[in-house]
Amino acid sequence: MLLKCYRQLAASGVMGMNRRNLSYIGRYNPRSLFPLVDDKLKTKRLAVEHGVTVPTLIGVIEHQHSVRHISKIIDGHRAFCIKPAKGSGGKGILVISKVDDGVFYRTNGQAVCSSEVQRHVSNILAGLFSLGGAPDVAMIEDCIEIESGLATFSHEGVPDIRVIVFHGIPVMAMMRLSCSDSHGKANLHQGAIGVGLCLATGRAVNAVKDDVEILLHPDTGQNLRELALPKWRKLLELACACSDMTGLGYLGVDLVIDKNLGPMLLELNARPGLSIQMANNAGLLPRLRKIESISHPERWGAEQRLEFAQTHFAAIAAA
Repeated sequence: MLLKCYRQLAASGVMGMNRRNLSYIGRYNPRSLFPLVDDKLKTKRLAVEHGVTVPTLIGVIEHQHSVRHISKIIDGHRAFCIKPAKGSGGKGILVISKVDDGVFYRTNGQAVCSSEVQRHVSNILAGLFSLGGAPDVAMIEDCIEIESGLATFSHEGVPDIRVIVFHGIPVMAMMRLSCSDSHGKANLHQGAIGVGLCLATGRAVNAVKDDVEILLHPDTGQNLRELALPKWRKLLELACACSDMTGLGYLGVDLVIDKNLGPMLLELNARPGLSIQMANNAGLLPRLRKIESISHPERWGAEQRLEFAQTHFAAIAAA
């Protein structure tokens, strides 16, 4: 039975973790470039240098003795996000959607006192949420305001768009939607929803939750097949620009659409997960191999790369 299952997956072009690690991450991503994406503060500074739009950085806390000064840093900001620079999988992110009379409120309405915010920042500095438990720094950013047309597709959190880019060419994309099970997080392994997207149109082709196909959002009741992203071309252009600025051959680009600022970079991942294949009901390998058959596609201009992606990797919704 296991052999049959393996053969079916292989026949459909689904890529496993070992193949990803050896044939793509290990082969096309120099380890010397990993710090550019593993450290969100370095990513943000690199993006600003290259003119890539990112959420505004309010401040950075690097030392434990500076934690008590956080109230001065966030003074005047009614909404903000605190995150570890070296965190992964959405761990350690604290989103404050409202500040009222010295009390902080999370997106679910839960009140958080000042001492709790300070404790959270202190835990970030101690490495509680960072890769390998290494000492970290806390970044404080402006909150992203969800695009009004996408509000019913997510629950208590801002949806983000994951694009896999290979040799500068977008290969596959999905939108990740938070729900009550994921506690406002947009990570699929925490219970969020993945909606596969057609690279040609930005429209939904499939939706999954916990690796099971679904049609309706469990909290909002929204039909997920009706998802169609605005500014789709701009999002793909941004994904290409992120690939160019890092020098990584195989990259996961996480984007968001802000109500006022439009498409912007959220973070980058040199080891993007494989659940995007489930969301799209399609395997990555045929697309990756098609790009590998081309001579130096990374030398193409952005327009040529996008034209190739939207021509060869378009998809239609499952019946």
